Amino acid sequence: MNFLTHILHLAGSGVFAYYSAAQIRDLKTRPNILAGFQLAESGSVPFLTALSDRAAAEGDTWLAQKLTKHALDETRHGKIFAHALQQLDKQVIDFKRQPQTPSTKKSQQRSPFFAAFFEGYSQEQLKPAVIDWDVFMASTYILELDASKDFARMAKVLPDNESTARNLKLGMLNIAEDETGHAAYLYEAMMRRMSATEVQKLVDMWRTRKVNAVLAMVGGILQGNGETRSLVQDSAPSEIDSELVAT
Repeated sequence: MNFLTHILHLAGSGVFAYYSAAQIRDLKTRPNILAGFQLAESGSVPFLTALSDRAAAEGDTWLAQKLTKHALDETRHGKIFAHALQQLDKQVIDFKRQPQTPSTKKSQQRSPFFAAFFEGYSQEQLKPAVIDWDVFMASTYILELDASKDFARMAKVLPDNESTARNLKLGMLNIAEDETGHAAYLYEAMMRRMSATEVQKLVDMWRTRKVNAVLAMVGGILQGNGETRSLVQDSAPSEIDSELVAT
């Protein structure tokens, strides 16, 4: 990674840390950011499960087991965020049951962040049955590594003197530990397939893509294209296990 990319990475991380901390600390914006995390964590489960099946079919038992564990972790993370929303009397909107309008169809398109992050790759190329393993491993490594730090930072700004926030803090710190473990196995997976020099080159490339993606996202917001859509609604009674937060 060159010096300019490194500087932009630090700057982008700082801006996101400030923004996300403010969003999760404020009770008015906390539900929406929690809903976004729930959708992201739970939404990755089918993809990871399909990749685990593919790895097993290809004879890579080690990778298949790691991906299965990854999917189970993400399932639990989604439940942690869902429980945090329930404590705020909110839940994620089921958009599949919402009427399809031009605005909802537009919001379901690839976000500016992921459009830039995966620039040059079609949706078809990123499906679990055909995605290049190097693309999956390196891109996900970057995302998991950064997520581990982001969740830890956000957890630290939550107060300890209020039970709902304290439970969320414990859950997010636990998630941060899991994300660190995910990044570790993905790095090991790359090292099993190529030399250390090749791994570093691949990681640097995806780090540069991440920096460009963050800049694209920020640029869209500054230009007024970053329309914020509510992801939550008032919740119905739930049986989500509160013990998930502390496990």
